[in-house]
Amino acid sequence: MVQIIKDVQDALGTFVTVTIVHPDANEGINALHAAFGEIHRIHHLMSARNQNSEVGVLNREGFCKGVSDDTRHVIQEANSLSELMEGAFDITILPVLELWEENISKNKIPTDSEISQKLELVNYRDVLIEGKNVSFTKRGMGITLAGVAKGYAVDMAIEALLQRNIRHALVNAGGDIRGIGGKGESIPWKIAIRDPRNLTQVVTIVEIYDQAVATSGTYRRPFNDIVNPKAGRPAPGVLSSTVIAEKAMDADMLATCMYILEAKKGRELIGKREGVKAFVIKSDGSIMN
Repeated sequence: MVQIIKDVQDALGTFVTVTIVHPDANEGINALHAAFGEIHRIHHLMSARNQNSEVGVLNREGFCKGVSDDTRHVIQEANSLSELMEGAFDITILPVLELWEENISKNKIPTDSEISQKLELVNYRDVLIEGKNVSFTKRGMGITLAGVAKGYAVDMAIEALLQRNIRHALVNAGGDIRGIGGKGESIPWKIAIRDPRNLTQVVTIVEIYDQAVATSGTYRRPFNDIVNPKAGRPAPGVLSSTVIAEKAMDADMLATCMYILEAKKGRELIGKREGVKAFVIKSDGSIMN
């Protein structure tokens, strides 16, 4: 008999849900533990809020020796996408984000001068990778992997499940989602895309089978913290963007790019990636494919 094994844990700055459909409950539980082990491992390596993580050390010291293959890979992939997307995605946006967070907490808006000063620290090309060492070229720089680490963690959880002979599962890290197979043979996983203006309303349903999906938007946040790396200001325009791809890390990064870029430009650039589908929810609630 098919068993449904499911758990929810707090990680990656959100709630992570792993659902497994498997005939053997003990095998399913062991696989579930392995998946969450990967989620927490990646969180420990890449959290910018943890001073002792590899990202935390890099941000505090300006360099980090002996960086793990995981962190180095994620930084390299993020910077490769930055090149492809003409800087619309940039992990060095952290100083600007912190400026906005500090001002918003005081009910203020950063001045043009303050934003310009912080923007001098934003350039993915100023992150140097030399072997297992990562460093910055400028003092005061900082990175956030918030737009990529969740997706990568989901991918690592999926790999842990695949290694344990799981053939039907879904990992959801706060909207960064990837499935193994479907809910059953030839039955896709159905993912509800909610209206950012009213979370009780579903705008559309996305069906995935051996795919990943990610949505970027201002859901549940007090202000729009998806900042355009070129302007240093919260990205205007669409309410949310959704990307379907093979891997969650790609969907995670590309959804952020789609949100920041104008819809037409975003579709043009994302069209360069094979096997990727995307759509945005415009300010009037309509969907643009």
